[in-house]
Amino acid sequence: MVADGLAVGGFSPLSACDWPGELVATVFCQGCPLACRYCHNVDLMRPGRGAGPTWRAILSFLGERRGLLDGVVFSGGEPTLQTRLPEAIAAVRALGFRVGLHTAGPYPERLAKVLPLVDWVGFDVKAPFADYQRVTGVAGSGLRARESLITLVQSGVVFDARTTVHPLLLGEADLLRLDGDLEALGVGPTRRRPFRAQGCKDDELLLAQ
Repeated sequence: MVADGLAVGGFSPLSACDWPGELVATVFCQGCPLACRYCHNVDLMRPGRGAGPTWRAILSFLGERRGLLDGVVFSGGEPTLQTRLPEAIAAVRALGFRVGLHTAGPYPERLAKVLPLVDWVGFDVKAPFADYQRVTGVAGSGLRARESLITLVQSGVVFDARTTVHPLLLGEADLLRLDGDLEALGVGPTRRRPFRAQGCKDDELLLAQ
């Protein structure tokens, strides 16, 4: 539901995998401007109202978990799609929580505004920057992701760069080109994550496993 301007698609009260080494609650923001073929959160793609609890209810829950959780992660969908994200992060920090963010970097200027408020970023690098559209379905998405990654590197915020790999979308040559793109930005190779069939709606990818 949309509450206080934040569209919530789902909420996990406890996660040990959304921020490596931390016990967190995860807010899944509704809406994403990308259409990645391997997406396993397809229900979070569409913008607008989400199926999750209200933001007010989440804040109430978090108020009762102070001292029990290490932090809160904003995931998606794409959290930076939410124009009220800075205010939501500030409210979480006011409760004493550290903040993590999952993003693919489609909005470089919005990411730059929230980076001073976050402690860690999980950054999804989709492909060699020139080939992003093959994965995301969106022209120009690689250039925006590259700009966002440069901003992230320059911010000094700790981050984990990771890439989902399906052999139909990323072969060995593609991964080598990706590593070259990142090396030029002073970033090491991404952490490779295997394709997850759960939630994926792309029949071609599912059949090619």
